[in-house]
Amino acid sequence: MTPTLKLALDLSFTHTEGAWRNPGSWVNYPYYTHPAIWEDVARVAERGCIDMVFFGDGVGIPDTWEGSIDAAVTWGLQWPRHDMSPTIALMSRVTRHLGFGLTFSPTYMHPYYVARHVSSLDHVTGGRMAVNLVTSARRSDAANFGFDELMEHDRRYERADEFIDVLKGLWSSVEPEAILLDTGTGVFADPAKVHYLDHHGEFFDVKGPLNMLPSPQHHPPLIQAGASPRGLISFARNADIVFVSRPSAAGMRTFRAELDRHLADVGRAPEEIQVLWPVHPMMGENVEHAKELEAQLIESVPLEAGGVFMAHKSGFDFSTLPGTFTIEEATAAIEAANGSTAYLPKMAEMVGPGGLLTKQMFQQLGRETMIAGGPTLYGSATDIADQICDLHAETGPNVGFMVSIINFMPRNVVDFVEKVVPILQQRGVFKTGYGSATTLRDNLGIPLKLRSASS
Repeated sequence: MTPTLKLALDLSFTHTEGAWRNPGSWVNYPYYTHPAIWEDVARVAERGCIDMVFFGDGVGIPDTWEGSIDAAVTWGLQWPRHDMSPTIALMSRVTRHLGFGLTFSPTYMHPYYVARHVSSLDHVTGGRMAVNLVTSARRSDAANFGFDELMEHDRRYERADEFIDVLKGLWSSVEPEAILLDTGTGVFADPAKVHYLDHHGEFFDVKGPLNMLPSPQHHPPLIQAGASPRGLISFARNADIVFVSRPSAAGMRTFRAELDRHLADVGRAPEEIQVLWPVHPMMGENVEHAKELEAQLIESVPLEAGGVFMAHKSGFDFSTLPGTFTIEEATAAIEAANGSTAYLPKMAEMVGPGGLLTKQMFQQLGRETMIAGGPTLYGSATDIADQICDLHAETGPNVGFMVSIINFMPRNVVDFVEKVVPILQQRGVFKTGYGSATTLRDNLGIPLKLRSASS
């Protein structure tokens, strides 16, 4: 059996939301800005044949809750967040195959800057970069880019689609064959193969071309995340990798089938997109012990911190709601504020149709989300490997898992690589080496099919 499982490690929140004080975190290392821990983590991840390490990002300190940064600063929620580009460059120097995912916001950023930045990192890493493009619903981010209000949900995706058209156009503006380096004639490049972009759209005007050499991957893989109907249309049009959370194998299959239908609508095949399901391994001696550990971690998070976290993620200040409220009231309020309703299905499950929610229930959900970060796999290393194998078998080809590393850094990385990965390899579902692939795109098996911006 040829191994088909793909594994990435989500290292976005290893130092925030109280994780910095958990037992086993940052032992023998300075705090997260020091390069030593990231170099060691990269070595461990590559030893485990991990496909990619992933860094989410944000550029503001959360201030949605009560209109202030005070609570977020007090509890260390979603901050500090440094630009991980220099860290990725360091990690790439101690590895040969490990890929790297870095996050940018097409809602606020400019595609020329992102195209140049990511292409530069693709050169430095030897073709191992992926770019995660997230339509942003966080007010603190918006304010730092000069936006007074959040952009309406579907408009964010319209801007993202145009952003990606420009991004891909810039990456194609210098053909690989353009560079001649003819020492005899002194000709450096062929101007017939270096092209203006001349893009004039609703959101961007970009002349081009990109003023740099084509990167090893030419087009680093594009990651998109989310699950809204408008998001699915964008994913089918643009993405190479989709990162989306579903609570069960049935939900994963349903999403994959819906995505494949959208792919067919735009003439793409299912194998052109990998789906990475987020999972959070909570490892213990057994399932019961793992759940006890999780309960202890949740209880260690202040209740207010849960509210701050959820307000930031949704872009809506839940502190303004009354003591009790219905899902319908919350939905209407969030949509009126152009916030994200992604967490409302979980809230609806707590009370059922027509049920009442309280602020305390909302804050508790925030605490649980901070600790888990995705569907949780409980138990020993064997238990966790069993669950990964079952989910992989039930959700079909062209899928993998984004393993959330939250609570114990770097212990969780070491435990997963040294205890879970060998079991997956022994069962033949995960590779024992990187093979002949030299780029992240090749390693993931994602074909590069260049399409015009209008397709």
